[in-house]
Amino acid sequence: MADGMAGGASSLAATEAFKALMGEGASPGAWIGSRIVPGTGSPVTLTDPATGAEILAYAEAGAEGAARAAAAAEAGSRAWAALTPPARGRALWAWGERVAGASEPLARLEAAVSGKPVRDCLREAAAVADMLRYWAGWTDKFEGRVVPVPTTHHVTVRHEPHGVILAITPWNAPLFTAGWNVAPILAAGNACILKPSEFTPLTSLAFAKLALEAGVPEGVVTVVPGTGPVTGAALLAAPEVAQVVFVGSPEAGAVIGASAARRGIPAVLELGGKSANIVFDDADLGRAAAGAQAAIFAGCGQSCVAGSRLLVQRSVHARLVEAVAEGAARIRLGHPLDPETEMGPIANARQHAKVTGMVAEGLAAGARLVAGGVAPPGLPDGGFWLAPTLLADVSPAMAIARDEVFGPVLAALPFDTEEEAIALANATRFGLAGAVWTADVGRAHRVAARVKAGTFWVNGYRSIHVSVPFGGFGASGIGRSSGVEALAAYTLTLAVWI
Repeated sequence: MADGMAGGASSLAATEAFKALMGEGASPGAWIGSRIVPGTGSPVTLTDPATGAEILAYAEAGAEGAARAAAAAEAGSRAWAALTPPARGRALWAWGERVAGASEPLARLEAAVSGKPVRDCLREAAAVADMLRYWAGWTDKFEGRVVPVPTTHHVTVRHEPHGVILAITPWNAPLFTAGWNVAPILAAGNACILKPSEFTPLTSLAFAKLALEAGVPEGVVTVVPGTGPVTGAALLAAPEVAQVVFVGSPEAGAVIGASAARRGIPAVLELGGKSANIVFDDADLGRAAAGAQAAIFAGCGQSCVAGSRLLVQRSVHARLVEAVAEGAARIRLGHPLDPETEMGPIANARQHAKVTGMVAEGLAAGARLVAGGVAPPGLPDGGFWLAPTLLADVSPAMAIARDEVFGPVLAALPFDTEEEAIALANATRFGLAGAVWTADVGRAHRVAARVKAGTFWVNGYRSIHVSVPFGGFGASGIGRSSGVEALAAYTLTLAVWI
């Protein structure tokens, strides 16, 4: 690791939290079997999003590390499948208890590297512990069935694990997406190779070590940090990998889906969104304004389900836009390690450049800046800061209304009728999430049924749980990564005729 103060508070916090979780002298690498294996690929530098300073550097796993990890995972899959389903459930439950007990250093490590406020990271660590406990209960309950065929045969239908599943997770919520994806993969009887973003691998390494400490056999959870084009591609090509799960951009998802198709293996893809938050004039406007702020500014807008389009009935449009702008101005920005911080910086320089460039493009196209648009004063120089930003006078043809920003930027558009609201909501290639705010129950049902989205809320936003299927329509992805539907996705169906 870099010198403790090289990146300021974040570097020191990351160093101390990583030591607490991984042991004195530990350095980032691939988690294979029961230890960290140094990478042999190109160097990767982790940067403090709050200051732009270097936190640490490590060598990515590369093709050699990927091959070694795949072999270990295949051995781990055999050991995991040999356990009884109740034994696997007990191991997952114990893992959840370990995560809960380590939530403080996990949260500090996550905040230091990803830029997420530490209070959000604490909540997400607790959620990951709950995910593991939830899926622990499923290991001995995903049953087959008997089919009464019109012959003298006795036909049973069984669900068999794929073996080794590759999960590729993003930088915006590293620990949360690791838990969300790895837990059901293991509950279905598979081993998992986790390829976290090269920008945020540290909590994934700690997550895997906690699994081993909880009694999950070696090789069942393998973590291989590195870039997508090098380490990710090598893992996807490994013959041991029987399925891939990807969370990230539509562009990368298309490449991964095509690679999986060429190999003839299934892919679950959870991609981007441009979700519409629809507010009618009969809604509780105070609650709708608060909901609109949470929908887009939580996590600095770096969420696939972010409500990045605010569609407001024209009669209340100006009033609601003003209320959202006033609320945005009260959001407390600060260092991610400050427990009072409500919104931190954008996670990395590349994303910051993309977001600020899209804001500038929107203003040049005729949008009006109502709030934000610049880095707020009083924050560290060099960080990837942007105040909560609200654009009005946005037309449906503008890129800011069509394309995913993945940052704290909200585009407000007016509508007159229910039909127009639905048409605007569906005027995108994405279909991940959406919401409607109204006092009319009939309207709520009509809009929810007609907006093309995998998750839709009524008079609320951002509620998700592992027991409920989650995924998108259109360019937002293929398959479902939670609920009992995930167990079906992560198993093969076998018919036995006797």
